[in-house]
Amino acid sequence: MPLPNGLPIVDHHCHLSPSGAGVDAARRFRRAGGTHLFLATQNYAAGVPRSLEGYSEQFTTTEALAQRVEAETGVTVYLVVAPYPVDLVEATAELGVGAALELHRTALDLAGRWVRERRAVALGEVGRPHFPVAPEVGEAANRALDHALAVARDSGCPVVVHSEDLDITGYRDLAERAERAGLPRERVVKHYARSRLPASERSAVTPSYLARRDLVRDVVGDPSPWFLETDFLDDPARPGAVLDLATIPRRAAALSETPDVDRLWIPFVDSVEKVYGFRPEFSRAGGQ
Repeated sequence: MPLPNGLPIVDHHCHLSPSGAGVDAARRFRRAGGTHLFLATQNYAAGVPRSLEGYSEQFTTTEALAQRVEAETGVTVYLVVAPYPVDLVEATAELGVGAALELHRTALDLAGRWVRERRAVALGEVGRPHFPVAPEVGEAANRALDHALAVARDSGCPVVVHSEDLDITGYRDLAERAERAGLPRERVVKHYARSRLPASERSAVTPSYLARRDLVRDVVGDPSPWFLETDFLDDPARPGAVLDLATIPRRAAALSETPDVDRLWIPFVDSVEKVYGFRPEFSRAGGQ
């Protein structure tokens, strides 16, 4: 059974690098049937940015990659920008907690400006380190997360959250932080969700599931909103990590042979509309 006409194939979270496969990885995604990428920024140089100018250069590099991908492959790219939460750990060691947090906040403000200028569609990755840190660093990370939620509220966009794996309590904490900030809960997206929790245990936070074969089978029946992602890192030292960029088109092709094929409208269209407020357009008959 072919995929339905009009159904885009969307990877909700990936990275590309000028020193990695870059546009060639996007070509591989396209050849496999992919149509839309949410491209998250990342650090491209050794060490973390030590100034706002460093983050501006980082975002601009990601934007240039997105423009090349669109021009050379026809894949539609949505930009997601923010200072990486783990940057706080290294920055604190170099600058101290106060200066590191202030830099992080100003970089989040810059990311919000990019959204308001329509250069990006969301703040991400925001959140906190996924490993144990000193209490003062953990507190700074939570303060930065709260600032990110406020910036997203003022910019009218979602936040894509990097954090430790979340249980019911962790999802509730994110939801309560969003509520205090005045950001709708479903506009908080838990990136790199590696296991399924029932919707009733996610406190209306939106999961972006890692597109492992077993997990896709497990979540495909869930109600909207939810996403699928590869978190492709484009790191030459770790080829194919976390999942190869062609993974989601392959998962969609496999589901096209099952009665669940129409469920793909949920992660690829319905959830984008609910969380981001726009519809990814694609016509399999006439091309993009």
